[in-house]
Amino acid sequence: MPNEIVLIHGAFAGPWCMQNYASFFRDRGWTVHVPALRHHGGDPKSDPDPELTNTSVIDYTDDIAAFVQGLDTKPVILGHAIAGVVAQQVAARGLASAIVLVNPNAPWGTLPETDDERAVPRALMEGGAFWKQHMRVEFDLMAPFALNKMPETQQHVVFDQLGPESGRVMFEMFFWMFDDHHAIKVDFDKIDCPVLVVSGAEDRAVNPNTCRALADQYGQRGTFLLVEDHAHFLFMEPGWEQPVTKIESWINSHVI
Repeated sequence: MPNEIVLIHGAFAGPWCMQNYASFFRDRGWTVHVPALRHHGGDPKSDPDPELTNTSVIDYTDDIAAFVQGLDTKPVILGHAIAGVVAQQVAARGLASAIVLVNPNAPWGTLPETDDERAVPRALMEGGAFWKQHMRVEFDLMAPFALNKMPETQQHVVFDQLGPESGRVMFEMFFWMFDDHHAIKVDFDKIDCPVLVVSGAEDRAVNPNTCRALADQYGQRGTFLLVEDHAHFLFMEPGWEQPVTKIESWINSHVI
C-alpha cells in the first residue's frame, strides 16, 4: 500500500482548500503533501507575480511532476478541477500509484455539453483578451456554479480566499481548440494506474456526464463515483466526510 498522497487544488484556489482532506488522511497514517500550483498560495488580495500571466497548465504539470519525483514513494495523486488534468498528465509520466480526479475539467478534445458548462467560457469572452493577463473570478459566477452546495456565509468565506489565475490557463482550459501547444491534452494510453473520477451530482461547473465519460476512457482501470448532494467544492461542503471516506476505501481496494 502507498503511504503518500499529494492533494492538488484547482484554479484560483490554494492549498487551504484541501485542509479537510489533508487532516483526514493524516489521521489515518498517510504522509500528506499539499503543494501550491505555480504563483498560487500567497495572499489572495495582493498583486500576483507578473509571470502568472504567462503561466500554462504545462508549467503546473512540470512542477508537480518534479515535486513527485522528489518523494520517497510513488504517491496517490488527487487533483481538483484543472488539477485533475495535471494529475493525469503526471500519471502519464509513470509517476503515480493511482489518481483521484475530483470534478476534473475535461481534457483536450472534449466539447461542453450543457448551458452551465458553456457559461464560463461565455463569461470569459466578454472580458476581452483575457488570455494576455491574469484574472479574478466574480462572486456572482462562483456562487451559483461552484459554491452552490454551501451556505451563503461559507460561500463568502471561500470566495474571499480565492486569488488570481492565469488567463492563459483559462484559455487552455476552455478554448483548447485554438491552443497550438495542446496544454490540456491527456495521453490516456500511457496511464497504467487505477483512476477514480469523483463527480458531485449537483456540480454545475463540470457536468457529471463529462466525468462519467472520462472514467469510461480508462476502461477497466477507471471507476466513476457519483456523490449525491454535493457540487464542485465537495471537499469543503457540509458533509465532506462522506466522499473522502469512499475515496480512501477505493484507494485501499485498488492500490497495492
